[in-house]
Amino acid sequence: MTRPSPSGPPSVHDVVGVGFGPSNLALAVALREHNEGARPGDDVTSVFLERQERFGWHRDILIDGATMQVSFLKDLATMRNPISRYGFLSYLHHKGRLVDFINHREFFPSRVEFHDYLEWVAAEFAEEVSYGEEVVEIRPVHRGDEIPFLEVVSRNTRAHGTTTVRTARNVVLATGLVPCLPPDVTESKRVWHSSTLLSSLDTLAKSEVRRFVVVGSGQSAAEAAEFLHRDFPGAEVCAVFERYGYSPADDSPYANRIFDPKAVDLYFEADGDLKRRLLEYHRNTNYSVADLDLIEELYRRAYQEMVRGEERLRILNVSRVVRVEDTGDHVDVTVRNLASGETVDLRADAVVYATGYRRPDTGPLLAGVEEHVEHDERGLPRVARDYRVVCAERVRAGLYLQGGTEHTHGIASSLLSLSAVRAGEIRDSVLERRHGSPVEAAAPR
Repeated sequence: MTRPSPSGPPSVHDVVGVGFGPSNLALAVALREHNEGARPGDDVTSVFLERQERFGWHRDILIDGATMQVSFLKDLATMRNPISRYGFLSYLHHKGRLVDFINHREFFPSRVEFHDYLEWVAAEFAEEVSYGEEVVEIRPVHRGDEIPFLEVVSRNTRAHGTTTVRTARNVVLATGLVPCLPPDVTESKRVWHSSTLLSSLDTLAKSEVRRFVVVGSGQSAAEAAEFLHRDFPGAEVCAVFERYGYSPADDSPYANRIFDPKAVDLYFEADGDLKRRLLEYHRNTNYSVADLDLIEELYRRAYQEMVRGEERLRILNVSRVVRVEDTGDHVDVTVRNLASGETVDLRADAVVYATGYRRPDTGPLLAGVEEHVEHDERGLPRVARDYRVVCAERVRAGLYLQGGTEHTHGIASSLLSLSAVRAGEIRDSVLERRHGSPVEAAAPR
């Protein structure tokens, strides 16, 4: 997927994508659809590097019964190209389930089915993806006073020490989020982040489990509590969180407009104070909230247990875990009630922290480029409307971010909801800049 360039190295890619989750998969789709209609010589060459050995998107939380929080129409292509052959409806037709899905009258497919859709699309790009490669460095290529290319250095995860260097006109970072644990918590055989739930459970003898502790109040925490309560009928599940109760996600029609493509334009043009207010106003669409149906199901179960005189689902609200000690055979947990100060000691078989994610630290990866990047007053990179990192004028190569742009593009800028539209905008930016008419998108205020 390379072609010679007389003005650069013998082999140079138009796009090198770092990471191959849904964001860069959507970009691969957008690039291919351009190439299929492009004139000879106007195609865009690309390669994607993925650390995992095969395609996978949150495999360890593909819980039976869990559904997507976004419409099936917000797939990899439909919002950009409604007739794309890479859309979810095309997948259903290919699988022979389109009529059945329509009869199902479901707007939000199961997470298992949507993951199968993503795998189905990813299989179409097998020749453009190099799996088992971890990118360790991105460095500038100097040509006189300009930097027209970037070099992407990757290490083969199966052959340690083997590195490959690829040259790119544009690099698109889509490395995903990193699981976040409290600073005093260390993962172990019995202490996990919810992102490793299913594989971690495989290490336990199901018949011997007597108690789980689940920490957190968002969707992942509620899903973990529901699943463990259902799948381990002999175990007690203690849900611990600082709130009084689970809070429902606001998915009402007007609030959902924060995930519309136009909302990105509005947020990008807003001043710093309005940006902060918009994030605060609409945090309850995405952060530390759970689906109302799931909340009601958990309450129904807890109430029925009260009727029967048992309490296998325990809600320890207004509380915080203050001590976790993995002894090897079990985990000693101390929970403090924030109102009364009283503590309760629990002996658990495992503790699941559903405490969210954070943006990855790309500092080491971009160390060679950092001096050329412009930053705002908070030290965050300035990002143009087309998701291109704002660099010194001498940098002609493009560095794009799919993720880590909430401070410039808003709450939906790195979510699945806008993956198709975002991928199209990045593709168009790459094309316009390559044709000598760079997109002049001002940096955010």
